[in-house]
Amino acid sequence: MVLALVLCGAVVALVLLGLFVFGLRRRLIQRSGGTFDCSLRWDVPAAEPDPGGKGWTYGVARYNGDRVEWFRVFSYAPRPRRMLERSAIEVLDRRTPRGEEELALLSDAVVLGCAHAGIRLELAMSEDALTGFLAWLEAAPPGQRVNVA
Repeated sequence: MVLALVLCGAVVALVLLGLFVFGLRRRLIQRSGGTFDCSLRWDVPAAEPDPGGKGWTYGVARYNGDRVEWFRVFSYAPRPRRMLERSAIEVLDRRTPRGEEELALLSDAVVLGCAHAGIRLELAMSEDALTGFLAWLEAAPPGQRVNVA
């Protein structure tokens, strides 16, 4: 009986520690400012008629100089999963979520279709975050080619 209580206590302590580390990691990512909630779909086929809400990963993006660093929310990794260079991003289209995507994304999300170094991807973010993202793209240093469709 005592062993069962000790094991249950250890499991509860591990779960609480895991939740604490998730919160601490998110706080450390947001510490420098310039972060926004951003879901990502990487390597999207160009002619995909119905995405069906599949392939989206919820994350947090952070501006860092001439790149956006994207972190998965449900991860313990201290480093970003993807880094998008401003000079390599090309905005292709903008749309509202379709079908099951409405369930997979945040309620006020706008989907931005992009190409990054030849790879097609989609970013889903709020309208406010989208305005900031497009302004960040347009604010590229002189001489950089920027395409903000």
